[in-house]
Amino acid sequence: MLSVRAMALGYRSIVAVRGIDLDVGAGELVAVIGANGAGKTTSLKGIAGALPVRAGSIVLDGEDITRLPVHERVRRGLSLVPEGRGIFARLTVAENLDMGAYLRRDAAGVLADLDRSYTLFPRLGERRRQLAGTLSGGEQQMLAIARALMGRPRLLLLDEPSMGLAPLVTQRIFDTIRSIAAERVSILLVEQNARAALELAARAYVLEGGCITLAGAAGELLSSDAVRRAYLGE
Repeated sequence: MLSVRAMALGYRSIVAVRGIDLDVGAGELVAVIGANGAGKTTSLKGIAGALPVRAGSIVLDGEDITRLPVHERVRRGLSLVPEGRGIFARLTVAENLDMGAYLRRDAAGVLADLDRSYTLFPRLGERRRQLAGTLSGGEQQMLAIARALMGRPRLLLLDEPSMGLAPLVTQRIFDTIRSIAAERVSILLVEQNARAALELAARAYVLEGGCITLAGAAGELLSSDAVRRAYLGE
């Protein structure tokens, strides 16, 4: 599904990601963990097209998308749920969801996916006419995920979905991610909660200083002494 090779990214004179390789298979949930400033969010921005790639390649379903603009990547089935949610605060819940489907022309399919969003997140259905900026943090995260799903992605990029949320809401969000993965949507998850990410994912990468230092089955990383000391507080 996704193949990233030797991807380098940065901001002006700062090199933030130093030639990383990573893969996400069809229907696979892969996690990226690491400390703040490790390059996790930068990596997702590069894959999504929000930050130009300085070197390397990004291939989605056999097609090189390295130089494609964001909207063309969305058209090809890639959607990003950004850090901080990025909702349109002055639009209603329903209008935000409509924005997620802005490239689609299948009206019947859009309506079906809108109903699916309200089934997946009943709270959004209750608040569909409410301004998004008045929602709670958890509800805004639900909206950000639902909006991304309205593009009917084959690959979903999730950047820190649990950030700033209460434990109970976090668990609800992770349960939803698990149900999305069960529908065979490929997911690349960046998450500060390393334990939750590793328990959710099939495989994982550890990013440190813009470089991948460990990679493997999530269960193996969860039992790694180095990972447990550095990221699980043990």
